[in-house]
Amino acid sequence: MENAVRNVLRKIALGNGGITILTGAGISAESGIPTFRGPEGYWTVGSQVYQPQEMATFWMFSQQPDEVWKWYLYRLGVCRAAEPNPGHQALVAMEQRFGNRFTLITQNVDGLHLRAGNSPERTYQIHGNIEYMRCSVECSGTVYPIPHAVQPKTKDDHLTDQDRELLRCPLCGARARPHVLLFDENYDEYHYHFYSSLKAARETALLLVVGTAGATNLPNQVASEVHQRGGVIVDVNIETNPFARLAESSGRGFFVQQPSASALPAILTAMTTG
Repeated sequence: MENAVRNVLRKIALGNGGITILTGAGISAESGIPTFRGPEGYWTVGSQVYQPQEMATFWMFSQQPDEVWKWYLYRLGVCRAAEPNPGHQALVAMEQRFGNRFTLITQNVDGLHLRAGNSPERTYQIHGNIEYMRCSVECSGTVYPIPHAVQPKTKDDHLTDQDRELLRCPLCGARARPHVLLFDENYDEYHYHFYSSLKAARETALLLVVGTAGATNLPNQVASEVHQRGGVIVDVNIETNPFARLAESSGRGFFVQQPSASALPAILTAMTTG
């Protein structure tokens, strides 16, 4: 890592400003989870092949709830088979070191940050968590773990009658839905930490963007807020992207073109050693 990057990181670490991490699919890909929009996201129903942007909608859930649940239960199995990597572990150590200065905003629904050891209180899962469900008719905002008896599916499996009964709201009996932000839905505070994320951005001295290309709205708002308020943006990615260009155009930030599993431990070292 370049000396200029290390010096900026160390200076911020010794200050008192907020340290915010924004993670996307790249850090999960390094644990073996295919990116959401890649070939693994495509799903066949009969003779029709659907793209992720078609499957992950409330409209599709209202039309074909079994197929949407099968798709998410397949992805659940992929996520459960993955393990946190050194990048995840570095963020756990970073939270332990910086405490209330630390906020982790993740677009990933795989729960790997929490499994690695980051705290739920400082981890804003802005797209939800695939391990959970909630009422599809919104009788309440309560989020429930998917029952253990509901097993992940292969692409050839079907929902059983028991699955259908278990995937219901415990309060009203309506169908439950995956606790994820769908493409035809909007961010909110209660489920997706919309205002909390923007508040963290306003208090951020350092924004580490890790493995995301900025395809969704809230991450772009977070980065824009930090940029406008003079915070430092460091983008970690294996490919150039809008966040890298924003970081470098500010004259204060950097693009670290490395895998997060190697870059984040190095960043942690730079921030915690003299």
